[in-house]
Amino acid sequence: MKDVETIRNMSVETDKIRADFPILSRKVNGKPLIYFDNGATAQKPTSVIEAIVHYNNYQNANIHRGVHTLSQEITIAYENARTTIQKHLNATHPHEIIFTRGTTDSINLVAHSFGKKYIGKGDEIIISMMEHHSNILPWQQLCEEKGAVLKVIPINNDGELLMDEYKRLLNNKTKIVAITHISNTLGTINPIKEIIEIAHSKNIPVLIDGAQAVPHLKVDVKELDVDFYVFSGHKIFGPTGVGVLYGKEKWLNEIPPYQVGGGTIKTVTFEKTEYADLPLKFEAGTPHIEGGVGLAAAIDYVNAVGFENIAEHEHELLEYATNELKKIAGVRIIGNAKQKASVLSFIVEDVHPFDIGTILDQYGIAVRTGHHCTQPLMQFYNIKGTIRASFAFYNTIEEIDTFVAALKKAITMLK
Repeated sequence: MKDVETIRNMSVETDKIRADFPILSRKVNGKPLIYFDNGATAQKPTSVIEAIVHYNNYQNANIHRGVHTLSQEITIAYENARTTIQKHLNATHPHEIIFTRGTTDSINLVAHSFGKKYIGKGDEIIISMMEHHSNILPWQQLCEEKGAVLKVIPINNDGELLMDEYKRLLNNKTKIVAITHISNTLGTINPIKEIIEIAHSKNIPVLIDGAQAVPHLKVDVKELDVDFYVFSGHKIFGPTGVGVLYGKEKWLNEIPPYQVGGGTIKTVTFEKTEYADLPLKFEAGTPHIEGGVGLAAAIDYVNAVGFENIAEHEHELLEYATNELKKIAGVRIIGNAKQKASVLSFIVEDVHPFDIGTILDQYGIAVRTGHHCTQPLMQFYNIKGTIRASFAFYNTIEEIDTFVAALKKAITMLK
């Protein structure tokens, strides 16, 4: 870790970045906003906001349906957004990028469509102990419908997957593995390339939940050789209500549509329907057009900042905050994996997380409290919930200092 003074001097560039995010200039309860809830949703830079406003002011029309100028313009812009995402992920084809409503929608799509064709009674699906409910419930429901079995990779107390147990779970009944890239609660960065390679050695496809990874890491789906990769726009500084399913062309061609209707067809008669080619096969109805355009603008923005710069700054923030919290009596950090993203989850002895979060809000500090949609993980640690501070590249050391001071005051008030 760099010395603190060196890290503080990095704030010159951070100040430039912060100026791109209008919401960071507001006050909450009379205090400057300190936004440490990036794991739930990230803020939007001006370029994303302007892309959305431009669409609504000058391009509002439906896509793929009209011959008039507005429809043609926004169709081109929307498909260019798809290409932007394809290039960002290093996917082979633009049609391997399916626009969805978000990570949850993407996982439900795969669970429904893959499950409909490939999952039967007695088959097994593997997930992990640290999954978000969005990567538990769709598979759980599928297992209940099909008579399949859900298997769970255990973790150690530091919040790391037990890879030997993972290998033991794989067998000829395993039909798919679905694993988070980065835990939203623990910050653990899982060894997904190894996970994929091991599964592929047994011809088992893998879905990776990248909701927490895409804001922090440059994901290369070709290098990972992943079968399905999913994420949400609002985690990567884009709009809410839009997300992405990347799927290998092979799988997307083989599995049936998830939802059907306008936009998904080639021909329709009352006797028979022929569905459209990729990607339209999976994009029923009018999409979240401004969401797609805004997501592309967000991806352009983070690439301009640079993922190496993002990773370096966020790592320094995480190390600094971790060291400061360790100095506070009664604070216990949950999740101490060797490989971590900028997520700091902790509890305070004999104090409810909600109470801490409420007091921090009075100081203008936004953190997340609760089980973070990972109730099985809370049960593993035998806790009701945690306080979670999740950092982005626009956060600063000075904000962490303010947060730590406010946390100490909160603990004094509550104990």
